[in-house]
Amino acid sequence: MTEKDFSLRLARLREAKGISARDMSLSMGQNPGYINNIESGKSMPSLSGLFYICEYLKISPKDFFDTEAENPSKANELYSVAKSLDDEQLDNLISIAKGLQK
Repeated sequence: MTEKDFSLRLARLREAKGISARDMSLSMGQNPGYINNIESGKSMPSLSGLFYICEYLKISPKDFFDTEAENPSKANELYSVAKSLDDEQLDNLISIAKGLQK
């Protein structure tokens, strides 16, 4: 993932949550332009900054870098529910999901 890809990914994930860059920055205890600077490519977060960003977005770093998942927090929610289902229920859920892909 390039720096530009990183910036775009952050912006997409933030926007999917309906949060402004300024509000996210302030909620994380950073200056108002922190997230905007990352999204515009002016700076990159430290490793601990990445962890705080992921924590704020309620995703894992793995989810952040999994660009195939458009909304990883929703996928994680579905996975959490699916873990408690029996085999028949899982088969039904898989069928529904496959039907939705068409």
